[in-house]
Amino acid sequence: MSEQPDPGPGVPLAAIASVCDGEVRGTADVEVSDVTHDSRQAGAGTLYACRPGLRADGHDFAPEAAERGAAALLVERWLDVELPQIRVPSVATAMGPAASHVHGDPSRRLDLYGITGTNGKTTTAYLLEAVLAAAGFTTGLIGTVETRIAGEAVPGVRTTPEATDLQRLLRHMVDRGVGAGAMEVSSHGLALGRVRGTRFCAVGFTNLSQDHLDFHRDMEDYFAAKQALFDGSYADAAVISVDDDWGRRLADAAVGDVVTVSTSDEVADAHASDIRQTPSGSVFNAHLRGRTLRVNTPLIGPFNVTNALLALALAEAGGVDVAQAAQGLETLAGVPGRMQVVDEGQPFAVLVDYAHTPDAVERVLDAARAATGPGGRVIVVLGCGGDRDRDKRPQMGHAATSGADLAVLTSDNPRSEDPVAILDEIESGVRTDNGGAWEVEPDRRAAIARAIEAASDADVVVIAGKGHEATQEVAGVHHPFDDRLVAAEVLREVRR
Repeated sequence: MSEQPDPGPGVPLAAIASVCDGEVRGTADVEVSDVTHDSRQAGAGTLYACRPGLRADGHDFAPEAAERGAAALLVERWLDVELPQIRVPSVATAMGPAASHVHGDPSRRLDLYGITGTNGKTTTAYLLEAVLAAAGFTTGLIGTVETRIAGEAVPGVRTTPEATDLQRLLRHMVDRGVGAGAMEVSSHGLALGRVRGTRFCAVGFTNLSQDHLDFHRDMEDYFAAKQALFDGSYADAAVISVDDDWGRRLADAAVGDVVTVSTSDEVADAHASDIRQTPSGSVFNAHLRGRTLRVNTPLIGPFNVTNALLALALAEAGGVDVAQAAQGLETLAGVPGRMQVVDEGQPFAVLVDYAHTPDAVERVLDAARAATGPGGRVIVVLGCGGDRDRDKRPQMGHAATSGADLAVLTSDNPRSEDPVAILDEIESGVRTDNGGAWEVEPDRRAAIARAIEAASDADVVVIAGKGHEATQEVAGVHHPFDDRLVAAEVLREVRR
């Protein structure tokens, strides 16, 4: 965010060093009113964090930060720059706590809930924000689709912002009167220390399945990154879905007040029963530590029952009345790019979803199957992103052809890779023994048109992978492309 909060009184460098267990060289009483890891944002009263990165070392930009008026530096080695400095073993580890202290520990001044997992983070965060609003809070939201403060959208960079940006953002929320907020916490954010210095009133876990293995060494490394959120240093309360093996393992190891959540296991602290799926949403009984409520949510699909139950249990763990929380779940009409309906009056359903992992594709297609009319088919449009986890591509092809009657394989965001080569890897995993058909069409618009033209009454078309995204990245260039808008345009053309 480019806008700066009201700096208020500065914090002495010595106090920041104490929080970071750092050593000060130079004037220890210089005052700091902001922290940044971007030398271009350095200015009067700023502590510039010289964080080493994959492509560049922030220490090399310290002279630029000094020229821009930075008050001091956070370093891993002493620099020949005429500014006071705090030396720490790891800038990446220290800059979150430093920024939190400078901004008045903002995460401790509101009820902040953190949500992690492979799939369902965004929907659970939206549900939780609706629950908190129904409970009377002015709310905040930090996530993949957007960041909101008191209902107003603000620019966001990543699912989990950099540590310095996050603490500044939380300070904005506090200054705007936000009393409670929901935040998606990515494995990247945890592994790279972006949430250090942040305190949550409760943290939640949705599930774990293969994703991001271009960043993590393997699934164990991926799990370890997620598990860090539940070691007691970020929150005292943990709400964990135990509907997969990873969740059960996490619940056994988590520190603090652990609440287990399940849609199938009645032994879980929070569980669902009498689940009914309708074309207009989901209805179920929620059992939470001795209380039972009938819950209605406009979101369709069994996985959204899990998301809703998790949001309900998180709110309850944070002290929200569960009856108010259940009412809040009814108010969320939908989540951008998550099972989002595209309706141009056609006699079949068209859904756009962000599903971009094998597990998510399987779940979405199962939900689509349940929504078909008599004799209806499921048709899916699917691709895989370039420059990302290649191992999941055959699995995506298998999931698509296992769950759909027709899979149209196409480009997602090829980025720097050859789209045809990506499609070859997806196609290598298609299932050939279930009678399902597949086609390959590299042009995503043409693929969407093909799926829609093939659909008949009672069918469900799922356009998967990009969800809320409004661009398609090809060879480093972002082209305007929104699956929802393209599908609507194609539907209007077909109905002429």
